[in-house]
Amino acid sequence: MADSTTSRMTFTLDSSLDSVNKIEQIAEQYASRAGFDEDTIPHIAMAVREAAVNAVLHGNAYDPHKHITAAFETTSDALTIRITDQGPGLDPDTLPDPLAPENILRGSGRGIFLIRAFMDEVHFRQLHPGTELTLIKHRTPAQSGT
Repeated sequence: MADSTTSRMTFTLDSSLDSVNKIEQIAEQYASRAGFDEDTIPHIAMAVREAAVNAVLHGNAYDPHKHITAAFETTSDALTIRITDQGPGLDPDTLPDPLAPENILRGSGRGIFLIRAFMDEVHFRQLHPGTELTLIKHRTPAQSGT
């Protein structure tokens, strides 16, 4: 992709699992068009899904009057996805460690852990109300001879 090529798209969706599914599909399409390999694309899609689930479930609490926003940007350097909710806000420093012995058997609490594992950068920003989660996956130049 040329250095001057930038693609941006923003979606505002209801606080529903249908919206989560749509955002995951869009993330997969963006990752594919950005040239990520077949092993990386599902990781990006899963990270975005986890972020969208958190926005709908924990941020907006399925409130039909609140929305989530998903913004996708592809540049020559990276794929950046911003997921925003209209909830009370989130302090990532207060999240329990999913690998701590007391949390190992819990059925939830691993979303942020997975997002951080699959993406190169993860940033939280408080919006008052709401939280914006920025996920960045850096692009690497194509390897010569492959």
